[in-house]
Amino acid sequence: MSQIPSLRLLLPVAAALLLSACASSHMLTGTPRAPIDPSQVRIYYGPPPGGFEEIAVLQTSSGALTYGEQNKTDAVLAKLRAEAAKLGANGVLFQGAGDRDGGGGASVGLGGGRVGGSSFSSAGVGVNISPRQKYATGIAIHVPNPPPAGHSPQPVQLPPTR
Repeated sequence: MSQIPSLRLLLPVAAALLLSACASSHMLTGTPRAPIDPSQVRIYYGPPPGGFEEIAVLQTSSGALTYGEQNKTDAVLAKLRAEAAKLGANGVLFQGAGDRDGGGGASVGLGGGRVGGSSFSSAGVGVNISPRQKYATGIAIHVPNPPPAGHSPQPVQLPPTR
């Protein structure tokens, strides 16, 4: 029965660690604005036309329980948008993404001993199936006159090669 109080203390700590593994972070490099709705934040894969003002560097991860490459990508982009929106940025200049091992593995433990004339033994197996997490970075930006939704820049025409 003495293990139950320690178990009650361990569960909130474990939950906090799991939640912190999914957290996004930022480092301010400019002046934040009033928060906006994340649906108003656009992802840019190159500098937007007309310039921009840098607000913060963003980092995020897909989370320990996100499975599937597309789901991981969707998760990090949504988290970048949400973090940028908190800072009043209407854009994220995407910097890149990568995978990190979730630390999965298996372990086996054996034990035994003798207490007061009685012997005991035990065995255990532990398996960790945490998937790889996707990490992404971006720059929260404010674009003064963003192009209309669905607008894509005109392709650059290169001169013919000889």
